[in-house]
Amino acid sequence: MVYGKGNSGRKKDGYDVDLYMARFRNGVWMEPAPINVNTVIREEDPNTTNYSWDSTPAFSPDGRTLYFASNRKIRGAQGGTDIYSAQMDSRGRFTRIRNLGPEINTPGNEMFPYLAEDGRFFFASDGHPGYGGLDLFVMTRKNGKNVIENLGEPMNSNGDDFGIFLFRPDRGFFTSNRDGGKGDDDIYTFVNEDPDLKVINYYLQGITYYKDKDEKLQILPNTKVSLIDESGQEMQDYVTGNDGKFLFRVYANENYNLVGETDGYLTKRQEYSMEGKSVDPKTLKDLVTNITLDTLIVLDRKAAGEKFILENIYFGFNRDDINPDAAKELDKLAQILIDNPEIKIEMGSHTDSVDTYDYNIALSQRRAQSTVNYLIQKGISPDRLVAKGYGESQPIARNTNPDGTDNPDGRARNRRTEFKILEVNAIPKSIEEEEGVNIDEFDEDKYFRD
Repeated sequence: MVYGKGNSGRKKDGYDVDLYMARFRNGVWMEPAPINVNTVIREEDPNTTNYSWDSTPAFSPDGRTLYFASNRKIRGAQGGTDIYSAQMDSRGRFTRIRNLGPEINTPGNEMFPYLAEDGRFFFASDGHPGYGGLDLFVMTRKNGKNVIENLGEPMNSNGDDFGIFLFRPDRGFFTSNRDGGKGDDDIYTFVNEDPDLKVINYYLQGITYYKDKDEKLQILPNTKVSLIDESGQEMQDYVTGNDGKFLFRVYANENYNLVGETDGYLTKRQEYSMEGKSVDPKTLKDLVTNITLDTLIVLDRKAAGEKFILENIYFGFNRDDINPDAAKELDKLAQILIDNPEIKIEMGSHTDSVDTYDYNIALSQRRAQSTVNYLIQKGISPDRLVAKGYGESQPIARNTNPDGTDNPDGRARNRRTEFKILEVNAIPKSIEEEEGVNIDEFDEDKYFRD
């Protein structure tokens, strides 16, 4: 349980409203303690006011994300109280604290966040256009974009309306000090009587794997998987446990990239489309329908000497120009190099045994150089690329059958392009990683002075 608590005059209390967490274990509530999202006074100057009001917390339905409001004065704050999110790690600490940005936050006050089971994000605001005081708003996902709407009357009034909670998708509670109540802030209940209301929740579940030395899939735990929308914005992330499983909420007719990353493996990016996977609400009888789809991500080892065959890299007879199909595959490789800036690779080109050995060496070298030139045009540094033509010297299949006849399938396998990891160089850590600080609260003057 996370809640906001004001100063009661005790020494150990904060200077303003702070967030505290208590855990229920063995039938007993443990002693509550402040959590690490609260801002603190600088030790070198206790008279400064580097503390803030942090309150109105709410967990996401899966318990992995905490939303809260704060008036902290940091880079990215929009003014008044803003809504922030924080991710809970396996140790119960909160990391990656971030302001939800100007889409939700305004120079006014945003508070009382609430993420419902059906994916709608509710909050109260007096900065968005409304009826007066705090109004209730909802953010929903429509056509690949977040859309914010005022809930309108009768949910909102000219008073303060806030603190919504749904115990079913069509009914719940909220708080208001509107005229006609029993006191100041009263609790109200409501029912959505729309006869066409149907809630469809789409989930994408998957497992992260790697291939062992026998090319068999093995579960890869402790992998961060991110869901990226078509505009390149990270929507959600998930760190897998020992079972390698991850789960995301997805939306009808949207296209995504799934990005998997963990130490010792290449960061993997793969597409996932929801087009053609949605259900017509008119065919459903239940108020709520949950649909779960499946996928998997296979990560490759990141080590010098590892080789990877690139599919669809084909050249015309005695040609070294890049055709459209090859360009698509090289674009994917360019993204791999962008996602893994610490690797240096060799682009190796191979031929079958048709023609002379020297001819094939020269042809494969030209082709390898063509792939390198293409990657350089895509912004990859030449220092990270080496072109190498192997000709027919490293076949992976027979060019001819045992009886001496032609083996076209074998020759096709030998005509390939590979990339090989030559080096894995450590990238210097950022200040945020090196010092373990929240960059949004980073004091550059103090850091460089120290």
